[in-house]
Amino acid sequence: MADSGFFGIAGLMVNTTAERWPAMRTFYVDVLGLTPRTDRDGFVSFQWGDPPHDTRLTVTVHSEVHGATAEPARYLLNLGVDQIEPVAARIAAAGGTFVREPSREPWGGYIATLVDPDGNYVQLMQPGPPGVRVHRG
Repeated sequence: MADSGFFGIAGLMVNTTAERWPAMRTFYVDVLGLTPRTDRDGFVSFQWGDPPHDTRLTVTVHSEVHGATAEPARYLLNLGVDQIEPVAARIAAAGGTFVREPSREPWGGYIATLVDPDGNYVQLMQPGPPGVRVHRG
């Protein structure tokens, strides 16, 4: 990746409508339990790491977005967790809706998939054992 000039993913934006904004904010802050970096009407962002090599997730109102997503699997927001079971249980207790309960993958890790109020998929990912690599071919 160094040869490309990119150092990583700077961020991801999840756009929604003004009508759906309150439910989206509630999902990312209260249901998932993410701590906002910036939180104002129509805009909330979250940050992992330190600038300039941090990663940000932003949920915001966008005038060209209308209704729920038509293709929830078009992109997946993957959130890394150390222990998937207690995190999934906490999210379910807070009102999160899972379309896939935590389950083990062939590469040794675990994945669970839930859906946000706009219908976007959000995955919890627990890493597999050290040294296990995914090979695609």
